[in-house]
Amino acid sequence: MRHADHGSGPDEPVLGRFPRPLRVLGYAALLGFALLYLLPFLLQLANSFKTDPDAAAHPMALLPDGGTLDSYRRLFGIARGVENVPFLSWLGNSVLVTVPVTAGRVLFDSMAGYALARIRFPGRRLLFGFVLAVMAVPGVVLLIPKFLVLKSFGMFDTYGGMVLPLLVDAAGVFIMKQFFESVPREIEEAARIDGAGTFRIFWSVVLPMSRPSLITLTVLSFQGSWNEFTHFLVSTQSSEHDTLTTGLAHFVSGGLGSGTQYPLKLAAALVSTVPVAVLFLLFQRHFVRGANSGSSKG
Repeated sequence: MRHADHGSGPDEPVLGRFPRPLRVLGYAALLGFALLYLLPFLLQLANSFKTDPDAAAHPMALLPDGGTLDSYRRLFGIARGVENVPFLSWLGNSVLVTVPVTAGRVLFDSMAGYALARIRFPGRRLLFGFVLAVMAVPGVVLLIPKFLVLKSFGMFDTYGGMVLPLLVDAAGVFIMKQFFESVPREIEEAARIDGAGTFRIFWSVVLPMSRPSLITLTVLSFQGSWNEFTHFLVSTQSSEHDTLTTGLAHFVSGGLGSGTQYPLKLAAALVSTVPVAVLFLLFQRHFVRGANSGSSKG
């Protein structure tokens, strides 16, 4: 006999368990928090279309007085009669660094994670302990050692010095190790019986199954290398190696031009966040799924 269940199911939203007036108040509160969270981004967008006097006089206005594209013209080097910002050079350097770093982290982190999860070798637990220790060390502590190592190897102020130290990430190794440990060993044993070696099993059997975790690692690697600042600060010196982060830092500190130039600075910051935002929105579902699978086994 089937009984009616007036309670909430496991997939029902939490607010659905309350009476309608409380639900309305709850959704109104959530909407208010969402608007409060979006307000800085809306102000950034609005001020990027303002003139310098308008932005200085009305910084909190969501509608520009007339509106202008001068800031974006200066960013992309098409403005006339004023000094343009080398934004495209910063963008090119960021892409030149981010692409190989992201590819390297996805490859090397997954290989290291699989080795720590499946291959038995002396010192495996000690090595994994070192990985956890690296995750616990603040990055600022390693700035001076990074500079000394790059200087001694002749890699300071080079693209190689910008890319090579970032090719492996301890957090990525940890994520992939946790996922590979959740893969049933029977699948690998069946492939081994068919004559597949360790690398073949990793590359052709296990890796295709780890798509959510690989997407998570790709998004995190792209975001981390795209937004990297401290490493580029100690590994480069000349302006020709400026990325978006270091270039914007010099720009905001007054290294380029004079005056506040708030619309130009906000436009540059807005454009620099677009690639990461688009990547996350495209792979949001896989990202959340991969993060959950990577943290399910502690």
